[in-house]
Amino acid sequence: MQTNRIQPLLLPILSPLIAIALSLLVGAILILLAKANPIAAYGILIQESLTNYYGFGNMLTKTAPLLLSSLGVLLALKAGLFNIGAEGQIYMGGLGSALVGLFWHGIPGLIHVPLALLGGFLFGAIWGFIPGYLKAMRGVNEVITTLLLNYVALNFIGYLANNPLKEPGAPSAYSSLISESARLPIIMPQTQAHAGIFVGLLATVILWVILARSPLGYQIEAVGLNPVAARYAGMSVEGTIIAVMAIAGVLAGLAGAGEVMGLKYRLFDRFSPGYGFDAIAIALLGRGNIGGILLTSVFFAILRSGANVMQRSAGVPVTVVYAIQGLTVLFIAISFAIERRINP
Repeated sequence: MQTNRIQPLLLPILSPLIAIALSLLVGAILILLAKANPIAAYGILIQESLTNYYGFGNMLTKTAPLLLSSLGVLLALKAGLFNIGAEGQIYMGGLGSALVGLFWHGIPGLIHVPLALLGGFLFGAIWGFIPGYLKAMRGVNEVITTLLLNYVALNFIGYLANNPLKEPGAPSAYSSLISESARLPIIMPQTQAHAGIFVGLLATVILWVILARSPLGYQIEAVGLNPVAARYAGMSVEGTIIAVMAIAGVLAGLAGAGEVMGLKYRLFDRFSPGYGFDAIAIALLGRGNIGGILLTSVFFAILRSGANVMQRSAGVPVTVVYAIQGLTVLFIAISFAIERRINP
C-alpha cells in the first residue's frame, strides 16, 4: 500500500532525470564513435556554460527564450491543449517589438522598453488567440492550427525582412537597427546576457501564482482534467481555452521580443534557432512542474551554449548535442509509456 502511494510521487520526478541521464549516456557513445573523450567533452560543456564568465552569459541569453516559450506550452498542457505554435508566436512577438523599436523615436528608454515589450505581448497574444478561438468556437484541432500558423509566421517575417522592412543595401534579410531606447539593458558587461532573463523569471513566478494560488489556475486545471465536469460546474470552457492559448502566445511572444530587443537589435529572417520546438520537449520533461521547466530550460541552454566550444575544444560535432536533445525527448516518451503500464 505504501509503495503504491510513493510510486505516483516519485515517477514524475525520476523519469525526467533518468531520461536525461540515458540521453547523456548514449551521447557519450556517440562522442566515442567520433573519436573524442566523452568525459572531457562533457567537462568542457559544463565549464563553458557554468564557470566561464562569457559562457555563463551566453547560457543566460539562451535560457530566457527557452523558459518563456516552454511556459507557454506548459500552460496549454495544463488546460488539456497541445500548443505546437510557440515558434510562430516567438516570431510574431519579435515582429511586434521590432515595429515599436523601428518606428517610434525620441521616447525615453523607461517608456520605450515597456512599449516594445507590449508590442511583443500583443502580437504573441493574437497569434495564440487565433488557434484558441478556432478550437473553442469551431472545434478545430489546435495541433493542426498551431503547426500551420508556425509556417505562416515564419514566411510572413521572411517576406517583411526581405522586402518592406529590409535595411537598404543590406546583404541579407534583416531590418534596420531598432532605437537604442527600445533595447533591453545588458546585465553582464562584455557579454550578450540581457534583462530578458528577468522577464522570464518574473513570468515564471507570475504563472506559478496563477496556477497554484488563483481561481483562474483552478479553472484551467479543471478544464484540462474534465471539460464536461467543468462546464457542469459553471465554468466557461470556451473562454478558458481562448484565454489559455492567448496567454501562451504572450509568453512565447515575449521570448521573441527579448531576442529582438536584447540580442539581435534587428528583425532577422529566421532569427529563432528553433526555441519554440525545443519548448515542447522542455514542457514534456518538466512534467507540469514550474520548477522542472526552469531546470530543464537551463539544461537545454547549457547544451546550446556549450556546443560550439565542445566542437572546437574536444572535436565533438555540434550534431551530437542536437542528438542528445532528441534522445532526451525519446526517452521521456518511453518513460510516459512505462508509467502508464505501472499506473494504468
